[in-house]
Amino acid sequence: GQKVCYGAFKHLCYKLAYFQDLSRRVGFQEARQACEIDGGALLSLESEAEQQLIENMLQNLTKSGSGISDGDFWIGLWRSGDGVATSSACPDLYQWADGSMSPFRNWYTDEPSCGSEACVVMYHQPTANPGLGGPYLYQWNDDRCNMKH
Repeated sequence: GQKVCYGAFKHLCYKLAYFQDLSRRVGFQEARQACEIDGGALLSLESEAEQQLIENMLQNLTKSGSGISDGDFWIGLWRSGDGVATSSACPDLYQWADGSMSPFRNWYTDEPSCGSEACVVMYHQPTANPGLGGPYLYQWNDDRCNMKH
């Protein structure tokens, strides 16, 4: 991925890693470790403005002619603990992997579904037909942590 730096946000630099080759995509913990080895962390989104910045970065990546296709991106939000969460309080159990306390959330309609899905992706499915919450672009969805993104 290419590092892009800005001065206006708490996170000064961002790095998007997108792999069209499905065999190179990784689970949540692998993505988290790769970021830490690189001196960073999976992204904590702290505001609507930062969310919009990331959306713009993804749109620019799409426009670059790199042939980007469907493929969600791991972000640093997850629900710790073992087992299945069924409580109505489940959405409040999600926390940022880097320790950020940001309450900002951008869930897709009817998410998080909780259950055995404890790690969070930012949707990026430009070819998918829209669902009840509109296109599957940039909203968040909880997913199984071992899924490859």
